Amino acid sequence: MDPVGRIDDLREQIRGHDRRYYQLDAPTIPDADYDALVRELRSLEVQHPDLITPDSPTQTVGGPVLTQFSPVTHAVRMMSLDNAMDRDELRAWGERTDRRLASLGLDGTVRYVCELKIDGLAMSLRYEDGDLVQAATRGDGRTGEDVTANVSTISDIPTRLGAHAPTVLEVRGEVYLPLEAFRRLQEQTVADNAAADAAGRKGRPVPVNPRNAGAGSLRQKDPTVTASRGLSFWAYQLGQVVGADTPPTHSAALDWLRTLGLPVNPETRILDSLDEVYDFCDHWVEHRHDLPYEIDGVVVKVDDLSVQSALGSTSKAPRWAIAYKLPPEERTTTLLDIQVSIGRTGKATPFAVLEPVFVGGSTVGLATLHNQDQVRLKDVRPGDTVIVRKAGDVIPEVVGPVLELRPDGLAEWAFPTECPSCGGPLVRSEGEAQTRCVNPDCPQKVLARIAHFGSRGAMDIEGLGEQQVQLFLELGLLHDVADVYSLDYERIRELPRYGDTSVRNLRAAVEASKSRPLANLLFGLNITHLGQAGGEALAEGLGSLPAIMDASVDDLAAVDGVGPVVAASIHDFFGDPANRRLVQRLIDAGVNIQGPERSVLPQTLSGRSVVVTGSVPGHSRESAEAAVKARGGKSPGSVSKKTFAVVVGDDPGASKVTKAESLGVPMVSAALFEELLETGEIPTGGGS
Repeated sequence: MDPVGRIDDLREQIRGHDRRYYQLDAPTIPDADYDALVRELRSLEVQHPDLITPDSPTQTVGGPVLTQFSPVTHAVRMMSLDNAMDRDELRAWGERTDRRLASLGLDGTVRYVCELKIDGLAMSLRYEDGDLVQAATRGDGRTGEDVTANVSTISDIPTRLGAHAPTVLEVRGEVYLPLEAFRRLQEQTVADNAAADAAGRKGRPVPVNPRNAGAGSLRQKDPTVTASRGLSFWAYQLGQVVGADTPPTHSAALDWLRTLGLPVNPETRILDSLDEVYDFCDHWVEHRHDLPYEIDGVVVKVDDLSVQSALGSTSKAPRWAIAYKLPPEERTTTLLDIQVSIGRTGKATPFAVLEPVFVGGSTVGLATLHNQDQVRLKDVRPGDTVIVRKAGDVIPEVVGPVLELRPDGLAEWAFPTECPSCGGPLVRSEGEAQTRCVNPDCPQKVLARIAHFGSRGAMDIEGLGEQQVQLFLELGLLHDVADVYSLDYERIRELPRYGDTSVRNLRAAVEASKSRPLANLLFGLNITHLGQAGGEALAEGLGSLPAIMDASVDDLAAVDGVGPVVAASIHDFFGDPANRRLVQRLIDAGVNIQGPERSVLPQTLSGRSVVVTGSVPGHSRESAEAAVKARGGKSPGSVSKKTFAVVVGDDPGASKVTKAESLGVPMVSAALFEELLETGEIPTGGGS
């Protein structure tokens, strides 16, 4: 295609995506794919400057105003930001900034302010004599939408500023949907859809990401709906100011906004060099998932407002700021096939076979589809162009199809009725979302069960991974988990890549596993619904494997941390004669069947929940949690209203600290941890 044709095609595509993003809150492609289109268009326009037009998407901001809201003219234009996709582009921006300042005779050290780029909806708040009089979206940068009634329901946003508010203050910021509120909205939508389906009515789409769900929540016709969604707000920029002196720096302006009662993100930093900026960006690439909200980058700004003014702006973006984009977590690719895997408990999980795509820092060729209902609700079909999401260490998943790219006549995918491993029936029990293979001798189930038995968190047998288990099964050396303790090491020694050292190490690992805690054994037995935490609760609550095996459902359910569903599953497992024979063989092999000794320490934290985050001097994470449990307490992995205290060590998780602050949970410094253990009370001066 010639440059003119390609430029026209790109502009048409981008305008369509702008409409779906800014007006409909229903984008059909991920940000990374959109950015790629814009960058291609910008590159072509640089090569052919005679083809640049004032209405090109590279020269404009946002999208037109929705007709359902009244238009608002911004007193100070709301601009977008240019993007830096990597360090080289960020450095190039810094060098351009230095050259421009030198040409203006403003040589000197430039300080930067780095802020998290919240993935939400840009908002302008206008206060007059301290009262909130108007809230408007960015729109096209000059004219936005009046959403005052809806924004007034957001608890983070004060309707009245603190003392000494100026005559007029225009504040820019981001409205966003916290992750916890997003999950609640998803769960509520699923429940509403189930009720609608039962009544023969059509449900509504389940929200797929917080940004779109937040924007849609803000643009509701009924403000009470907006109020129910749990939106939040961070302020990040001054607009128009009348009746007060403007602070000399951006960082001072943020401090001023804080004193007036506006929420400003606490993760903002003032930095003296681009190298420090790089470190800040690298930190959030690694820790973005510690936050209770989604970010998609870091905004870097020149701190001095007079220098900002001297640098000026292009038609679309300021020259004194740039958005460093974090690695994309969503991309589009082709769904080649849908297959089903069988897990250790027989769970049949559909997964997507994809055209490999780089997303979330790695190349992804497979992604989970969770269960049969999710495939039906998402309506993904082999041959579709789909959106793939990979967030940090989370397993990649298919978010949904890009329907506008679906080929005609693409057939729906049908969940199989037979196990792909053994050919036995796949059964879905009433009230369960999961479909399972019920054949106890299914080869894939046997493989997964033995591999799980030897995994970390269970019996932790180094050298007994899935590949080794597969080999030993094929050779008839293993048939079930109890066979692990009667392996024929002489036969193993004869196998390729096995010598005296590797066999000796495997044998030592198997022997060492016999002394693992009872909780590990329980987890390793592959009891449906029983996880590590449940195994620990059982071992501590009932004290021995024989006691657990002979307990009634009521006895099991009475253990703190074991619910009725898990209790019934445990009872069913040990009620099966084949399972009891298997466990007896493990006992005969010498595995530990006794629970932990009752602590002789004072139970100062009895019934209390203490969360540990960060490193505590003199303790590993595990030993700190064990110290809490030894004194009768619990040490869960997340903060809730029931949390007694959060112990904050070095490099704590940002989400836990933020959650504790929002719930008013006392925080105890690591230096006072021992005092907390000894007294069971919040140390004086140690809580916040």
